[in-house]
Amino acid sequence: MPAPKTPQQQFTVATVNVNGIRAAVRRGMASWLAERDPDVLCLQEVRAPDEVLGALLDEALGDGWHVAHCEPTDAGTKGRAGVAVATRLPVGQQRTTLHPRFDGAGRWVELDVETPAGTVTVVSVYVHTGEAGTEKQDDKMAFLDAVTARLEQLAAGGTALVCGDLNIAHHEVDIKNWKGNLKKSGFLPEERAYLDRWFGELGWCDVVRSLHPGVEGPYSWWSWRGSAFDRGVGWRIDYQIATSQLAVAALAAGVDRAEDYAQRWSDHAPVVVKYGW
Repeated sequence: MPAPKTPQQQFTVATVNVNGIRAAVRRGMASWLAERDPDVLCLQEVRAPDEVLGALLDEALGDGWHVAHCEPTDAGTKGRAGVAVATRLPVGQQRTTLHPRFDGAGRWVELDVETPAGTVTVVSVYVHTGEAGTEKQDDKMAFLDAVTARLEQLAAGGTALVCGDLNIAHHEVDIKNWKGNLKKSGFLPEERAYLDRWFGELGWCDVVRSLHPGVEGPYSWWSWRGSAFDRGVGWRIDYQIATSQLAVAALAAGVDRAEDYAQRWSDHAPVVVKYGW
């Protein structure tokens, strides 16, 4: 049999909740970036103004990158959120408006990127953590409603890739201690139902799961506290979800879990996918 063809055009997308870009860089994020060298980088919980983010990324990534950053401006999220898309590929328009209720929240940014697959709308999103039975959960559900409406538009309008911290584990294989979290935000049935709809009715693809069907994890978040990381008690809450046109081009996907606790530079690990034709 002839050997399978090697894709001639490829690009790599990495997404990670940095839990504060200053702290992540101080702990060693730049070394990971130099080794991975992604073509598109999506960040959540940046927790820094434009000028600080730009300076840190210039130092870590070098010249030739464009950064689309949605910095939080309202009192409730300033200093605690912020999302960004950085790329060295040619870019088009960027957008930060998802719904008027969440203007200034620093949780959604879109950037049109010219990739080997054509124009792809790349989104970096940071969904609320939530807390069952509180106003925080109400905010999370309202935000998920707004995301769902935008996903419908994006799926109908072309090729898109949504990356980020969704703060929802979809299935039991996506969370180690699922029995103990059935009534907690992040694994509530009403939250998981949104992902059911996105990956069902709306036609989006969970890229990592599609390449790793049925396996436990791979987890992308472990608490800083206790021995959760060492014991492998994690959650898969960081995603790359793609429209069908892009999902079929996913060649490999994984999570860059640190070798040990001391080498962690965030409580999340990067989710990395290579796409090619």
